[in-house]
Amino acid sequence: MRAIFHADREWGIGRNNDLMFRLPKDMKFFRETTKGKVVVMGLNTLRSFPEGKPLKNRTNIVLCPDELDEDVIVVHSPEELFREVGKYPADDVFVIGGASVYRALIPYCSEVLVTRVDAVGNADTFVPDLDADEHFRLTAESDPVEDNGYMIRFCTYRNMAPKQI
Repeated sequence: MRAIFHADREWGIGRNNDLMFRLPKDMKFFRETTKGKVVVMGLNTLRSFPEGKPLKNRTNIVLCPDELDEDVIVVHSPEELFREVGKYPADDVFVIGGASVYRALIPYCSEVLVTRVDAVGNADTFVPDLDADEHFRLTAESDPVEDNGYMIRFCTYRNMAPKQI
């Protein structure tokens, strides 16, 4: 299992249940990386999508206590989630938010793809600082790229000791 998100200098990922930055190159990277794959999210992340609809061309798994009418797979607990994602190749499963889902599942991820934004987005939602986490190592980093007025870097963090599902 892997995770994917963009984060500002302070590891902020969102504000008011929305993205802080409009980054077309980052969105293209997200689309291309997750297309045809499995995406795991919480209910607020699902609701943040246009019309609250699941992402197209992906298997959408939502971790939440409720039943949903949307075309998604609903799981109600981490144990149920782990049983469900076990049906797919591990590298095809991407955790895509929100913050509580990232906090719960990043320790189980073998790799985290982070688009680092060289700005402070006044976030109200944060993920763990992977640079300060002894289990994670930055293993790849692109040169800085301009994206809609912001400088970004595509980074890959490897979990040196992922928890077992």
